[in-house]
Amino acid sequence: MADFLLFTTALVAFSISAVCGGGAGLLLIPILGTILPVSQVPAALTIGTATSSLSRLWVFSKSIRWEMTIRFVPASLLGATMGAELLSYLEPMYIELCMGIFLVSNLPSLLGRQKETESIPPRSIATVTVAIIGMTAGVISALTGAVGVLFNRFYVRCGLSPQEIIATRAANEILLHVYKLFLYAGLGLFELKTLGYGLVVALAAIASSRVMKYVLPKLSREVFSRIGFSSMVLIGVMMLNSSLLHIRVSADPNLRLNHLAGEMEATLTWNKLAYSFEFNYGEGPEYEKVIPLSSLSIAQQAYLMSVVEEYDSILVEKVYSLAGLSYEANFFGPDQKLIKKVEFD
Repeated sequence: MADFLLFTTALVAFSISAVCGGGAGLLLIPILGTILPVSQVPAALTIGTATSSLSRLWVFSKSIRWEMTIRFVPASLLGATMGAELLSYLEPMYIELCMGIFLVSNLPSLLGRQKETESIPPRSIATVTVAIIGMTAGVISALTGAVGVLFNRFYVRCGLSPQEIIATRAANEILLHVYKLFLYAGLGLFELKTLGYGLVVALAAIASSRVMKYVLPKLSREVFSRIGFSSMVLIGVMMLNSSLLHIRVSADPNLRLNHLAGEMEATLTWNKLAYSFEFNYGEGPEYEKVIPLSSLSIAQQAYLMSVVEEYDSILVEKVYSLAGLSYEANFFGPDQKLIKKVEFD
C-alpha cells in the first residue's frame, strides 16, 4: 500500500514539476521523510530524480542548451562533493528550514504582476557566474537530494523556453545525480528499503516524462513562470511544516516568558540546553546560558559552596550584559523551590 501511494504521489509530483520547471524532489522530501530516516531521504530521492533527468533527456533531447551545460556540470560535481561531506555534520532539517524560507519568499513575485524582464543570452553569461550557480546547486542537491525550482529564476532569466529549461536542467543534473549515488553509497546511506522506495519514485518519473511530452509545448513562458512561482511557494510551505515538525521532535524546543519584578525574562530550551534573555529595567538587556558547575574555576566553586550549605540542586548561568561578563547561581531545595540566587564574577 505504501508503495502504491508513493508511486501515485511521485507521478503527480513529477508531472507538476515538468509544468513548473522542477520541484518534484522538494515535494517528495516531506513524504519520504515519513517512511525513511531523514539521513536516507536524499539517497532515495536521488534515485528517482536521476531517472527523471535521464528520461527527460531522452524525451526533450533536441531542446538542450549545451553552452550552459558544459560550464555548469564541473562546478556542480565539485559542489556535490562538498555537500556530501557536509551531510555528516549538518542536520538536514535545518537545511530544509532554510530552503523553505527561501521558497516562501517568492510569494511577492506570485502575487505581483509578472514583469517582462530582459533576457540574457546564455552565451553572454560569465563562466564564473554559471560555475557559482552550478556549485551552489551541487551543494544543496547533495544535502537534500533535490534542487528543483530553486534555480528556475536563473533559467527563465536566460530566456529559455519551458522545453529548454526542462531539457537543459536534465542535462545539467544527470551526471550530478549519478555522482551523488556513488557518494551516498560510499557514506553507507543505502539500505535495501532505501533502494526499494527509490525505484518506486524512478518508475513514476519515467511515466511522468512520457505524459508531459505532449503537455509542455502548449504552455506559454508567462504561464510557465506563474505556475513555477506558485509551486515554489507551495513547496516552501510544505518544507517549513516538515522541518518544523522534525525540529520539534528532535530538539524539543520550549519557550517560556516570565514578567518578574523589575525585569522580563524569555527562556528557550533547545536540545535540553537552556538559553535565557532578560531585560532588566535598571540594567538593560542580558543573555544567559546554562553551564555546568564544573566549568567554573576552583575558587568560584568553593565560593558557591560556602554561600549555601543545604540544597538539592544548583543551576549556574553565564551572563552577558552591557556591563560585561558575570555569573549567576540558583540554589533549589525540595520540589525545585528556589532557595537563593547568587550573582558573582
